[in-house]
Amino acid sequence: MLAHSIVTPKSGEADRYMLFVHGILGTRANWRGIARRFVAGRPGWAAILIDLREHGESLGMAAPHTLAAAADDVEALNHSLGLPVEGALGHSFGGKVVLQWLRDRAGQTTEAWVIDASPSASASEQDSTATASVLRTLRGLPRHWPSRDAFVSAVTRAGQPAGVSEWLAMNLIRTEDGGRQFGPDLEAIGELLEDYARTDLWAVVEAPPLPATLDIVIGERSDAFSALDRARVDEAAKRNPRVTSHVVAGAGHWVHVDAPDALVALLTGRFS
Repeated sequence: MLAHSIVTPKSGEADRYMLFVHGILGTRANWRGIARRFVAGRPGWAAILIDLREHGESLGMAAPHTLAAAADDVEALNHSLGLPVEGALGHSFGGKVVLQWLRDRAGQTTEAWVIDASPSASASEQDSTATASVLRTLRGLPRHWPSRDAFVSAVTRAGQPAGVSEWLAMNLIRTEDGGRQFGPDLEAIGELLEDYARTDLWAVVEAPPLPATLDIVIGERSDAFSALDRARVDEAAKRNPRVTSHVVAGAGHWVHVDAPDALVALLTGRFS
């Protein structure tokens, strides 16, 4: 079962739950701050923060490492918890996981949020992408480190921004000798990314299963969506009242980091 944490309102009372699904090489901790603000602003809701397969504490899961397998993991967790899950939010890779999960939710009340994840298929592991650069860096470094600081310093010296190095360090796990090990299996991560790239999920965006609603959030400065993608999302929203498109001004791909207040306003504003 996927590692997870539950964020409840201060009252402790919740009758529905929203899944929060991180992006590639992220962990459930990435969305804890937004989840707390979501729960505070949406009475009756709680949040379930998930570590996807081969991320965070969800390590060593069996192949195949595909988008469908990741979505099946999410549904298996949903089933095992036995809680009234009525929504899911996913960022980047996690956004496509949410779309894959959503396609089998016909007849179930579902509020889905996809944060800066294009439904389009794309070239696998394009050399120019930031994710491809990070994977190349990690593949060229040892998996074991004497300390967290040693890992962060090495990743930064290898050309990654300091903020990215600190973020990647969230994947370190303590070893018996007091050192650190990079948790995710990079081969499995590569397989997940390849399947993410080749999977087209426009059918779910243009016709979400009834009675689900789907909100697509795009960072204004992000390059995750091409101009054609953006136009197609807008057209889907015009044709289907259950689909809504949002562009967050000034935000790049990391919408929850670049514009957390604006994102929380979207998540809570229409329902307050």
